[in-house]
Amino acid sequence: MNNKEQQIRDELTAVNEQLSSPDIYSSKDYPSIAKRQAFLESTVKLFTDKSVLEKKLKEAEQLIEYHDPGISQLAQAEVETLSLQLEKLNQRLRQALIPQDPNDERNAIVEIRAAAGGDEASLFAGELYRMYAKWAERHRFKIELVSESPSEVGGFKEIIFEVRGNDVYRVLKFEGGVHRVQRIPSTESQGRIHTSTATVAVLPEAQETDVEIDPSDLRIDVYRSSGHGGQSVNTTDSAVRITHIPTGIVVTCQDEKSQIKNKDKAMAVLRSRLLVRKLQEEEDQISNKRKSLIGNGDRSEKIRTYNFPQDRITDHRIGYSRSGIDSALDGNIDDITERLSIAEIELTEDN
Repeated sequence: MNNKEQQIRDELTAVNEQLSSPDIYSSKDYPSIAKRQAFLESTVKLFTDKSVLEKKLKEAEQLIEYHDPGISQLAQAEVETLSLQLEKLNQRLRQALIPQDPNDERNAIVEIRAAAGGDEASLFAGELYRMYAKWAERHRFKIELVSESPSEVGGFKEIIFEVRGNDVYRVLKFEGGVHRVQRIPSTESQGRIHTSTATVAVLPEAQETDVEIDPSDLRIDVYRSSGHGGQSVNTTDSAVRITHIPTGIVVTCQDEKSQIKNKDKAMAVLRSRLLVRKLQEEEDQISNKRKSLIGNGDRSEKIRTYNFPQDRITDHRIGYSRSGIDSALDGNIDDITERLSIAEIELTEDN
């Protein structure tokens, strides 16, 4: 760790020298260099804070042996507090030092689809959407709806939306997979527990430079929206369907009144799906253990169960369970996402 600290400090010195040149501000590399400087400065601060805490902890440990019981008792309490602070700081430092997923800083496109379970599955898909919307609201992230296909019972057959904010994909990438709910539906007269599922796919938002799309490879159809909306939504050909002929990927968008806006949104989803295909070709560079956390392209794994009769939510990848399903569906899932992030760090360190 000491060698790593010196490397970070040396690199920060070199970066600061680069940024001291007046010519750097007109360089196309300036944004990435400035971003690297910010990262290095924050990491150096973590190392400095760690040294301060370690010194305080050592002093408090020495006071435990003090002959005065009152001082010894206070020192013991101080040791416990400082040890907890040091543990949390070391965790942040470990996370800062592991190689970062280049997509972590991107916005995320989330696709939720009802799977097994009929109406109950569509209701569950709607609850998952509201869970992520509430979570985003708590973190002051912005959600933008791309497309939706409501079910007759009030849920969604499918809903696609984008979440915008700092490091959104870093957190939400772990949500991709099959989510399973076990509960007694309101229509169940005999009180039997039903199991239903919804699939979640999380895509990193792609930029136009990430993937090349030949316009001749696209078939674009426009049609009249069939969903709910304002006056012009259902009376003009504003809905857009884009088919990428080489891959067969089809994306539709009809949420906006403007055909142009719907096309832009559909293209954003298409780019992200093509980016995911491109990344899948590089999956052999990812360890099998880490794949078990972030999933594969078909998102076929059962990752989490929401058991209402037992009021238990379980993430099967890390063996973590807790009570409070209603709280989770209200957006309180930080305890789960944080444990998944820690598991990724540990697996990265092991490999």
